[in-house]
Amino acid sequence: MMKNILILVMIVSPLIFCGQNFKNRNIVGEEYAKQAIKKALSDSSGQSISDTLIKNKEMAIAIAEPILMNLYGKAVIADEKPYECYLIDGYWFIGGTLPKNNTGSIFEMIMGAKDGRIVKITHGK
Repeated sequence: MMKNILILVMIVSPLIFCGQNFKNRNIVGEEYAKQAIKKALSDSSGQSISDTLIKNKEMAIAIAEPILMNLYGKAVIADEKPYECYLIDGYWFIGGTLPKNNTGSIFEMIMGAKDGRIVKITHGK
């Protein structure tokens, strides 16, 4: 569980921290970060933040959207709004939509609600 959360943080963090200015800020540094990751991955206590990490549609979309935009391009994913988003059996299904009478492809992403693990990401041609 903790390993999956760390993987999710590692994927999303560069998107969050990119372009930030650390001038006049105290930082822990990369070496500390490496040790913190190593310690967390070796911790077998199974600490959990909660039973369900991704609790609502807004959070699921907020996690999925930057990943999808990075993979397929911002314009492509933005054109597929509004997104379909359903919680089914502990997994979020997030998919793009097309205007009526339009043909083409859309993205689909399936992500675990409990741990944020991405099970599937596709975009048709």
